[in-house]
Amino acid sequence: MSDVQNTHSEEGSFKEQIMRALEENRQKRETEQGGESIKKIERPYAPKQDPIVKEKKQTSAKKQAAVASKKAREETVTSAAIEEVSENDEPTIFEKLSDKIEEIRQIDYDEYEEELSEESNLKRAERRKEDRVVRKIVYVLTVAILIIAGILAISGYNYVSAGLKPLDTNDKKLVQVEVPSGSSNRQIGEILEKDDIIRDGLVFNFYTKFKNLTNFQAGYYQFSPNMTLDQIGKELQQGGSDVPLDDASKLTIPEGYDIDQIGTLVAKKTDFTKEDFLNLMNDETFFNQLKEQYPDLLTDAGNAEGVKYRLEGYLFPATYNVLKTNNLQELVTQMVDATSQVMAPYYSKIKEKGMTVQEVMTLASLVEKEGITTEDRKQIAQVFFNRIDEGMPLQSDISILYALGEHKELVTYKDTEIDSPYNLYVNTGYGPGPFDSPSQDAILAVLEPTANDYYYFVADISTGKVYYAKTYDEHMELVEKYVNKD
Repeated sequence: MSDVQNTHSEEGSFKEQIMRALEENRQKRETEQGGESIKKIERPYAPKQDPIVKEKKQTSAKKQAAVASKKAREETVTSAAIEEVSENDEPTIFEKLSDKIEEIRQIDYDEYEEELSEESNLKRAERRKEDRVVRKIVYVLTVAILIIAGILAISGYNYVSAGLKPLDTNDKKLVQVEVPSGSSNRQIGEILEKDDIIRDGLVFNFYTKFKNLTNFQAGYYQFSPNMTLDQIGKELQQGGSDVPLDDASKLTIPEGYDIDQIGTLVAKKTDFTKEDFLNLMNDETFFNQLKEQYPDLLTDAGNAEGVKYRLEGYLFPATYNVLKTNNLQELVTQMVDATSQVMAPYYSKIKEKGMTVQEVMTLASLVEKEGITTEDRKQIAQVFFNRIDEGMPLQSDISILYALGEHKELVTYKDTEIDSPYNLYVNTGYGPGPFDSPSQDAILAVLEPTANDYYYFVADISTGKVYYAKTYDEHMELVEKYVNKD
């Protein structure tokens, strides 16, 4: 191919490139103006013209000058095209595309951050909600546990408190119980519970250990449901009978019995005579021995003046085992010990009330026979306190009967004139000492009376109901209505 043909071919190819670049630039502008998608446009570039011209010695100077002139024209056209394209592409499509991508990327990143922040807030809100729910659940569970624990504690306390009390204070029926040799406190408790003597054997076991009640002995015993755990424990320490007990070996002292009546009962149930018993009641040496053994109980009785029997009121009404091997002193000591056990919890309260044990036992011995029900005994005890506060004599028929040494239903006007320190129709105050052996219920009535402002009371003989009055006139109307009604 000749040089001229090569030159035309190269010239056509170059013109096509320029036209193609101009067309692409126009399309790009139309695309941007029409809002169509960005298309990638390549910036045309001026291809370097490196035509290889072989120098030949045969080429003439004219041909070289023509070729040089042609190249100059081509470069001028190319530069103009490139400038045209550059002026219309400021900034370049690549820069715009790069900025757009960066903008999109930044928008996406901001949206991502916003979405992430919103998601985090939602998660935190959800966690807070879950925390509130958990706290409510924990609070409810805690309150429920505390309530249940409180109920259990109260129930347990009530159960133990009930177990410490006699099973039935009104049931005096004796039940024979056998305690085998080698029995532990727990086993003895189970036996007593099984025989309906106590409420709970487990409470008995813990109580006896807490009170250090040990050295329980085997044998046959007779217990009643109205006995306290202390009384049962003391009996178990003293020992039972080697042989089963029968009615002949039991001695029951009823509530309200005085020493004269107890002496008669002892003579019937034992080999001891009433005279032996009354002589022992007047034995000062024996009394002093007991006072040393029970100082809290008997010191006031030892200091009392004008008493008939110093142990009057201190032989507790209960059932005792009488064996032929026992002597009379041991039997009486059992009775005094039973009173000591009953009174032990009340010494501090007696001191708080400003009373002596002798005064409490004296007033309780009157209340024992003046009232039948617990409520009446509490009311009557307060009536006596009201009269003592006013300096009035107690005017109890019980005191007259004791002074007379008789037991009868009605007291006459003449009877009330008897000259005796025990005559409380004439003498004010409590008198020398107790008139009989009061029950625990009567003792508690004195220590815990029912407040009232009465000064008189009278009982309907036929029904036993007690009526109270504030004035003497009201009292006499009640006497006429319920005592002298026949």
